[in-house]
Amino acid sequence: MPVAFLPSARSADPAPGPGTCARLSRTGFCRLAPVYAFVEKIAFGRELERARFGLLGELHDCREILLLGEGDGRCLAQLLKVAPQARCHVVDSSPAMLQRAASRLSDANRVRVTFECADVLTWRPSNRRYDAVVTLFFLDCFEADDVLRLVEGLSRALPPGAKWVWADFVLPEKGPMRWRARGWLAVMYGFFRITTHLSARQLPPTEKIFHRAGWRPVAVREWPFIFARCAVYSQPGWGT
Repeated sequence: MPVAFLPSARSADPAPGPGTCARLSRTGFCRLAPVYAFVEKIAFGRELERARFGLLGELHDCREILLLGEGDGRCLAQLLKVAPQARCHVVDSSPAMLQRAASRLSDANRVRVTFECADVLTWRPSNRRYDAVVTLFFLDCFEADDVLRLVEGLSRALPPGAKWVWADFVLPEKGPMRWRARGWLAVMYGFFRITTHLSARQLPPTEKIFHRAGWRPVAVREWPFIFARCAVYSQPGWGT
């Protein structure tokens, strides 16, 4: 059963039609869904997962959380633990990834989640008033112009004081680690270009884009060995 039609996805938001999911299911991330966690573990051990989970606790008081490009659901499962009062809206273009994410949840947790199969570049926020957005190793899948449109569009739709938890790979400024990171990134972008038809070929300047859109970091953690960074950003009014 396509995850968009799961009974547990109880929401007033309209589910995408079968044609939409059939079109999106041709994306390479559906083909990767069964082996994605295994491939990640081979490449990075548990470090990438630690980077995903590193700052989720900052959302413990949130009530409405939007997760974009969630993937296989490991972050979602953890988020439901650390934010026990939250309802989550998960938007991903891969029905197979959404199905795997849903399969990780208990029945009690599944009713707290809306799963939506959609292309985030054309998707528009619903009338739900999100107080947090989560994008973990997701925005680096897009070119800079797409990231800019996505961040600016969501910024206008979110209330003052909203939080945005972001994690991605970053390129060290200098030294041997920069060259190591360049090599790894070339391999990763090549792999995803072949397997998923990803158009991006390099990291977008996401942190600069956040700053331009008015977001400011309030917590940052780094994982130098895997050249990854996680941050909680806020719009003006956060914590007041």
